[in-house]
Amino acid sequence: MKKLQIKIPLLLPEVPDEKDQCVHKLIQKLQDKEGLEKVHVADQTDNGVPQLCFHYDPELISIDRIQSLAEQTGAEITQKFGHKLIEVEGIRHTRHARHIERDLRGMPGIMEASVSASGMVRIEYDATQVDEVDILKALRKEGLDIPDTQVSAERFLDKVKEAEKGEEQKEEADKEHDHEEGEDHDHSHGGIFGKNTELIFSIICGALLGIGFGLSYVEAVPSWVSLVLYIGAYFFGGYFTAKEAIQTVAKGGFEIDFLMLVAAIGAAILGEWAEGALLLFLFSMGHALEHYAMNKARKSIAALAELAPKTAWLKRNGKTEEVGIEELSIGDIIVVKPNSKISADGVVVNGQSSVNQAPITGESVPVDKVPVDNPDKDWSKEKDIKDENRAFSGTINGNSTLELKVIKVAKDSTLSRLVKLVNEAQTQKSPTQRLTDKFEKYFVPAVLILVVMLNFAFLVIDESFSESFYRAMAVLVAASPCALAIATPSAVLSGVARAAKSGVLIKGGRPLEDLGVLTALAFDKTGTLTEGKPKLTKVVALGDVKEDELLKIAVAVENLSDHPLAKAVVRDGKERLNGADVPDAKDLEAVLGKGIKASLGNSKVYIGNLDLFVSLDGNKPEKETEEKVKSLESDGNTTMLIRQNDKYIGIIALMDTPRKESKSTLEELKKFGIKRMIMLTGDNQKVADAVAKEIGLTDAWGSLLPEEKVEAIKKLREKESKVAMVGDGVNDAPAMANSTVGIAMGAAGSDVALETADIALMADKLETLPFAIGLSRKAKGIIKQNLWVSLGIVALLIPLTISGIATIGPAVLIHEGSTLVVVFNALRLLAYKK
Repeated sequence: MKKLQIKIPLLLPEVPDEKDQCVHKLIQKLQDKEGLEKVHVADQTDNGVPQLCFHYDPELISIDRIQSLAEQTGAEITQKFGHKLIEVEGIRHTRHARHIERDLRGMPGIMEASVSASGMVRIEYDATQVDEVDILKALRKEGLDIPDTQVSAERFLDKVKEAEKGEEQKEEADKEHDHEEGEDHDHSHGGIFGKNTELIFSIICGALLGIGFGLSYVEAVPSWVSLVLYIGAYFFGGYFTAKEAIQTVAKGGFEIDFLMLVAAIGAAILGEWAEGALLLFLFSMGHALEHYAMNKARKSIAALAELAPKTAWLKRNGKTEEVGIEELSIGDIIVVKPNSKISADGVVVNGQSSVNQAPITGESVPVDKVPVDNPDKDWSKEKDIKDENRAFSGTINGNSTLELKVIKVAKDSTLSRLVKLVNEAQTQKSPTQRLTDKFEKYFVPAVLILVVMLNFAFLVIDESFSESFYRAMAVLVAASPCALAIATPSAVLSGVARAAKSGVLIKGGRPLEDLGVLTALAFDKTGTLTEGKPKLTKVVALGDVKEDELLKIAVAVENLSDHPLAKAVVRDGKERLNGADVPDAKDLEAVLGKGIKASLGNSKVYIGNLDLFVSLDGNKPEKETEEKVKSLESDGNTTMLIRQNDKYIGIIALMDTPRKESKSTLEELKKFGIKRMIMLTGDNQKVADAVAKEIGLTDAWGSLLPEEKVEAIKKLREKESKVAMVGDGVNDAPAMANSTVGIAMGAAGSDVALETADIALMADKLETLPFAIGLSRKAKGIIKQNLWVSLGIVALLIPLTISGIATIGPAVLIHEGSTLVVVFNALRLLAYKK
């Protein structure tokens, strides 16, 4: 049985990542083909691109046949299933978003739809039943604006259709606005006053109510004048409420808007026009302010997309010209002027400068950039580019001019991916939100049943029908869970927006909430808690040999080797020698796979571990020397013993040293309530224990293979319930997938980490982890506060209105007040400090 790996985008060009439903459909369709034993998503990616792995029998099926079969099946799926992420304007509040979501899901061919109150719509659809133009028109019919970027995409699709449908439609498609016959132009742009129509209607309602109420106390003015003003207030205050209520009821549902409308009509029937108008005024004003507040959080996210400049200075044939960033290709050279924004992801090929990377990574200190050693190389395929050579789109150049070689086109830049993922995150509902949605589904009908029963209270107690009816309407207002509907989404949106501003990508409500309740964190060692590269830690000279002399001999011999440990000895040794001359060694040989030997002048020099000298000849090191070596190894060092001819002249020790910030970061995490911090590493247990002791971890599990790390995470989840895995997001992807929350560090430089992690720390800095956890803790706390306020107010008002202590007026005031308290409480997250 042989294996073949094919990149997923080659088979499914429109699919964003390997978690998409279409990938599973492709696997299912290919699974049963003759000659294919197994098809699955490969553990390893190709330069950050996810792959499918095919296990096949070469006697039954050829590679060419697999390729054509996979491409054919992928094309069928791509033709059939589409994906769209659309930004819209005009969603007034969370319930409006839910209403649109329900409508979209009811459309033929829509497989999945998710709508956020901040204006993000995510859709998966069957392209044989519905196309993008139909979807955009359906959104317009919901009264939404679609920003220009999406409209132009629609026009492009229209023009493709024109080739088949003739010249007449071409003129239609080129028009600036494309409305269906009979579609209300004003309404599709938010109403008669544009996107602020609801707020203006609410203010008019309040003004008419106030004037009518004031005139009711003027004896010279007939009572019908106040009544006309109240009716006007009803129209302006109830317009959007009635519209949404009618649409919802027509689809067989009941929402808060319906309850409010019934209560207002009930108040009018009883002749309490002022109270009914007050109800509609406060309800519509609450909605408008809620929309404003959600927009504030949304603008914080939208600001990300504005980071990248729209043009770049392209260097071609010795001349520079200004071009749109969409015209840049991989390999182009762009010039970045001092103190200007960088317009594309690239590597520095000329010039030196310091770059402010805060917009992408959240780093507060500018990063020095230097040119790469080989400017002619194709760096777009390079996985490991040093931070000092790489530059990101949207970051800000310092005081010197830089020349960059483009390594990603505009739509694939780190910033573009970040914006797309943040926007998708807005549409992901948190567990609490799903729970409150479920609660509302049963609560609203229960309230209606209670209200109907209260209408007949006059049969049981001594009061008139009108008094029972009034009480029922007051209960209807009191029981409407407006604040509950907005409690969680407002906090999630604010949390995601605040995190993105500091270089932390949180992919929706679930990871935000889960991170807020974690008590255990698992860390990968190499590159996460440690520097990720060995450093020279100890130089022990033996006998009458001086330290400098020992270092010169070690550097001279190790300079001939390509081994990572040898490179570390040369790098750090030269640094310690401060530029002193190092002799040249020659005739390097590997000895028994345990060390090396080389000629230095007239001497033979051996460098290796204890096993090398035990098996080399009879001249073994003294016991005291052996004990020094073992002592260094017990502290987590990798040791090398050095012998010149027959004399042992010294020991050098290397270690992947912990990051400077590791200890202080772990101490900070303990303050946030993280009780268990475990290191998972492939290094031996001695090294793991030494690092754990130095930086203050609670546990260290060593000698683990990648699949054993997965088992370790599963074991931790059994004991701790919720566990986060912190790593680089590439080698740790399987362990992250099995943890409650996967956190990737340094994600700005890794496409895979951006896609696979639940939370991505854009900078390769461990100290941003406490910020992410602190923000999540704060968000979780705010969600709890919001739930207590919203449910507490309902629980308080229902008995007060049933007993007749509170009337409709105070009930509306408290009810709408609680909604605004909840929204503005959530907005506090935007001001969260590190």
